[in-house]
Amino acid sequence: MSVGFPHVKVGEPLRYQTLSVFPLFDGCMTPVEYALADEGIGSGAVTVQEVSEAGSVPDLLVENKGDVRVLFIEGEELVGAKQNRVLNTSVLIAAHSKIKIPVSCVEQGRWRYRSRLFGSSGSHSSSKLRYFLKMSVSKSVTAHRGHRSDQGAVWQEVARQQSALGASSPSGAMSDTFQAYEGKMTEFKEKMGYVDGASGMAVAVGKKIVAVDLFDKVTTCRKVWDRLLTGYVLDALEAEAEQGQAETADVERLLGTANALPWQQAEPVGEGEEYRANQGEMVHASALTLHDAPVHVSVVVAG
Repeated sequence: MSVGFPHVKVGEPLRYQTLSVFPLFDGCMTPVEYALADEGIGSGAVTVQEVSEAGSVPDLLVENKGDVRVLFIEGEELVGAKQNRVLNTSVLIAAHSKIKIPVSCVEQGRWRYRSRLFGSSGSHSSSKLRYFLKMSVSKSVTAHRGHRSDQGAVWQEVARQQSALGASSPSGAMSDTFQAYEGKMTEFKEKMGYVDGASGMAVAVGKKIVAVDLFDKVTTCRKVWDRLLTGYVLDALEAEAEQGQAETADVERLLGTANALPWQQAEPVGEGEEYRANQGEMVHASALTLHDAPVHVSVVVAG
């Protein structure tokens, strides 16, 4: 099968301050049936909790009691239980199943129960944090150690960004950074709303493309658009003094690079097939597919 972005067209960008969002359109989509994790959690069909009373930092236990599979997206934040976490990779969880998912902690200073179950925060990791996640997870997968991240690097990046943005948190929680800039999040969302028909987005801060996400259907992209944007707003707020803007040709160049990468199949966490690729340390990519239909393809670029 063809992994990457072979049929994608790049739309006109939305621009606000240093952030540019290019909608992506794919004329060859093959939709897969699933619910998003936040939908499943909200309806009660999906529960996410610690793997045991003692807990385990790099793992959570998910039970899908619903009749359809559920998609968790790389970088999405789950809050509650003993400490907040983010997904290390995108995972499809079968209907009526229970599975452990690989996660990273984004709240270094708490290890005590705040609730029994996790909820969806509505926020997403920044491109810089996703870079550390994808790079370290890909190396772990290659070494046959599973989807493990470099937890120390994750904590370091969360702390670095909080310091750079002047945000404070008693427990070092990434969620407190989002809360500190809640007004800015709303401002950017109003200026950079979902573009009808888009099934993905490429994001630039200043002149640099930092991330690309493509989904199997328009409805998924529409639902996660604002959430993905939250992480990129943090990137943009750090770069207020940057000059210049990325152009469509820059996005097309990165998509071409991703298409030409030597994609390698990896063992998936849940349902489907997983593929990973990289160009040195600069570009890291992954794809989750089901029956040859790309469910989530993403690329991150070193900051």
